[in-house]
Amino acid sequence: MNHNKFIILALFLFGFIQAQENKQLSLQEAITLGTTKSNQAVLADTKVKTSEWELKTVKNNQLPTVSLSGQFFKLTQANVKGNLLPESGGGLDVSQLAIGQATASVPVFNGFKIQNGIKASKNLNQAEISNAEHTKEQIALYVTQLYFGLYKTQQMIALTEDYLKSAHQRVVDFQAMEDNGLLAHNDLLKAQLQESDIELSLATAKKNNSVLNFQLVNFLQLPEGTKVIISDEEFSSLQTLSDNSIQRKDLEALTYQEKAAKNNIKIAQANYYPSLNLIGGYIALDVKNALTVTNAMNFGAGISYDVSSIFKNKKNVEKAKSQALQTENQIAILSDKIKEEVQEAKENYTLAIKQKEVYEKAQVQAEENYRIVKDKYDNGLSNTNDLLEANVDQLQAKINYTISTSDILQKYYELQFQQGKLTQSIN
Repeated sequence: MNHNKFIILALFLFGFIQAQENKQLSLQEAITLGTTKSNQAVLADTKVKTSEWELKTVKNNQLPTVSLSGQFFKLTQANVKGNLLPESGGGLDVSQLAIGQATASVPVFNGFKIQNGIKASKNLNQAEISNAEHTKEQIALYVTQLYFGLYKTQQMIALTEDYLKSAHQRVVDFQAMEDNGLLAHNDLLKAQLQESDIELSLATAKKNNSVLNFQLVNFLQLPEGTKVIISDEEFSSLQTLSDNSIQRKDLEALTYQEKAAKNNIKIAQANYYPSLNLIGGYIALDVKNALTVTNAMNFGAGISYDVSSIFKNKKNVEKAKSQALQTENQIAILSDKIKEEVQEAKENYTLAIKQKEVYEKAQVQAEENYRIVKDKYDNGLSNTNDLLEANVDQLQAKINYTISTSDILQKYYELQFQQGKLTQSIN
């Protein structure tokens, strides 16, 4: 009984470990993990949060500035005279002085520098949000490429393993034929060489699969050792193009940066204007044995103007204008680049559809060609080279057709990325 319990427990643990290691993962789940859990996504969100705090910091500039101060001094042999002090033939013993002060200053006008500073910070915050969204589009593209690459290597492994079984059986059959004097040793060597080539192709496919699986698992922050399993159902249907609009977030980010640059021009021009503040305060004063002042409220206005700005500030204004023009040029360059990238992605998508049609025909042709060559070989009308070559062509045609649907989907999603709608189309 105990022995049976041990076996059951061992099988349970083995199944649990297997369940931990193997993970069925859809493309949507992979992209969701990538855009929320990856280090790149976390960094993008952190940058947005930082820009939000920067905006709040700039908004603080429109609040009153309040300061409190207190001072205490010990005086030595102070001579104190004044009309408000009582007559004292022997003088006053003034040995200490205490001062308390509260001051508040409210900005009223400074050439709209504060208002434009807030607008610039808001635009930079929106630019950072757009940059984060574009980063997540890039993450989605990277995950998609890893995902499709992993699926293709899985298909290649499955097909190559089946082909290796056939190649090995051919070697066994050829060996028997040579032993019975029905086959030249050279033909056996050719079959063995083909089997070795297939083994090498299979090892390469498994290596590529392992590398891609590790990269995807590591990027998605999945437990180390997880083996991603991709279902064929993910590639059972094709998407159709229905919307040609472009919503690139990197272009949107530059547009917000251009607005911020124009705000900076107004901030620089604000230095041509004087600054006006409302000022209020409270003062308490105590001169020991001589004078006490309380409830000394005060209010007024302060104005300041940097006369030298008339001559110096022009360079700051021109610098801000140049930076705005630079951003405008970047927008034009990126707009042209996006048009080229979208056009190329459309052509690649169209080519992938055409390739599937060709691969479907090629697979039928390769299968028929192998059947004919095999029949000729069995009847002594074809040699071993023709048979092995036809067999290789058949495998390659099958691989090409098997992954052609995934190629179309990959090119479709790459086109969606170039249009700025990849995460939207996946979700």
